[in-house]
Amino acid sequence: MAIFQNLPSSVLQWMAIFLSIIIEALPFVLLGSIVSGFIEVYLTPERVHKYLPKQKFLRILFGSLVGFIFPSCECGIVPIITRFLEKKVPSYTAVPFLTTAPIINPIVLFATYSAFGNSFYLMTLRLIGALLVAICLGILLGFFVNDNILKDNYVVHEQEDFSQLSWGKKLFHALAHAIDEFFDTGRYLIFGSLVASAMQIYIPTHILRTLGKTPLLAILVLMLMAFILSLCSEADAFIGASLLSTFGVGPVMAFLLIGPMVDIKNLMMMLKSFKLRFIGQFIGVASSVIIVYCLFVGVL
Repeated sequence: MAIFQNLPSSVLQWMAIFLSIIIEALPFVLLGSIVSGFIEVYLTPERVHKYLPKQKFLRILFGSLVGFIFPSCECGIVPIITRFLEKKVPSYTAVPFLTTAPIINPIVLFATYSAFGNSFYLMTLRLIGALLVAICLGILLGFFVNDNILKDNYVVHEQEDFSQLSWGKKLFHALAHAIDEFFDTGRYLIFGSLVASAMQIYIPTHILRTLGKTPLLAILVLMLMAFILSLCSEADAFIGASLLSTFGVGPVMAFLLIGPMVDIKNLMMMLKSFKLRFIGQFIGVASSVIIVYCLFVGVL
């Protein structure tokens, strides 16, 4: 205890915020890893393609909307997406799911509705914004750029045949895979959380408020703040509601959209699996669509 008493207060705050982020995020990383394990064992490439629409644009819409019935927090979505990609799900279907699942799922939508004083309007704005970003990314990957987004040196798990195993052995393999995925992904989460918590302590918030005096700058400032804070999508609406009177609807909507798509801890996990070119395209397209959308929202 004496060691901690001699530490500067800023370091103690840093560690406290770091632990709070980890405690908040780890259950969702665990859930994502468990889902990934069950996908590995129970979902064959043939079964995936059986349920996917045949037409490319319909596949993009399917990926954009399926998050409503297959929810996931951004803390655990990356391992799920990589497993889908290994099962030969097209990236133009998987990436829209990566984009919308942390936002359009019923839990987050209800949290948004509640945080803003039972505002159906703001909840709907968030839903529409997420779908717009997802569809734009799907169109980009489906029609304009190379849709192979996994790293060239990414080790694809060998597709084993689990169909002949008993249910007990299937369950064992699913959980064993989930444990491996959890520890593999968790190290990136820890590093990202360390950086995110440090930036919360050592970047003064009054500087961000001073910069956000025009609509465009306010949107950019709150997007940066969302990246830095790295909040879970189940909780970010309550922080966004506290910023509404200071920044207005457009910037707050940017805060609520970009955070679940790109934050520090999520970026660290993406860097493990995805090509840098794709990550740059993902951030560029998502940010551009959000900025335009939120500027439009701000003048409504």
